[in-house]
Amino acid sequence: MTIKDTPEEWEVRATDTPFKGNKTSVRTDDVVMPGGSVVRRDYQVHPGSVAVLALDDEGRVLVLRQYRHPVRQKLWEIPAGLLDVPGENPLHAAQRELYEEAHCKAGEWRVLVDFYTSPGGTDEALRLFLATDLSEADGDRYEAHGEELEIETARVPLAELIGLVLAGRLHNPTLITGTLALHAALTGQGLDTLRPADSPWPARPFRQD
Repeated sequence: MTIKDTPEEWEVRATDTPFKGNKTSVRTDDVVMPGGSVVRRDYQVHPGSVAVLALDDEGRVLVLRQYRHPVRQKLWEIPAGLLDVPGENPLHAAQRELYEEAHCKAGEWRVLVDFYTSPGGTDEALRLFLATDLSEADGDRYEAHGEELEIETARVPLAELIGLVLAGRLHNPTLITGTLALHAALTGQGLDTLRPADSPWPARPFRQD
């Protein structure tokens, strides 16, 4: 048996979009099950996201603390954002997020991991980049808005971050995924075996420009 996710699409008898928001919406599909029954499934339709695990020369990860209203907490996270423009190159979006949220740039970019954030409830696909060779960005700082007005930043050694994750003190799924994936890469085959930053992403096809 080959262990690999594969595309498949079950029959949809009816579909509706009861809610349309600014960036996302909610879709209701009546899906035919293998036994012939029809089951209603509600899920969030999402444009996709990118995130950046930025690792400095001292082995520290750049993290941000930001208020997240649905869970009523300030969470430590990594730079991330939506793919606002259909077909947008995810690397360009990730570079923008690193600049806007941390006023940083990186000389080296690789794909660390791709994943669906919560495939039972949303079609959101996220590409998580590893950024190294960090330096301060050129020009003025990005003018923050909303929750971003109170963003705090820190740089945490990877080993310490792993301990905080396993102790249950950090809860952002992208931070957790990136931290453990980076540890696996460093203790396994090494960073040079990671995919190039412009690797195909079938879940969210994009332009190469």
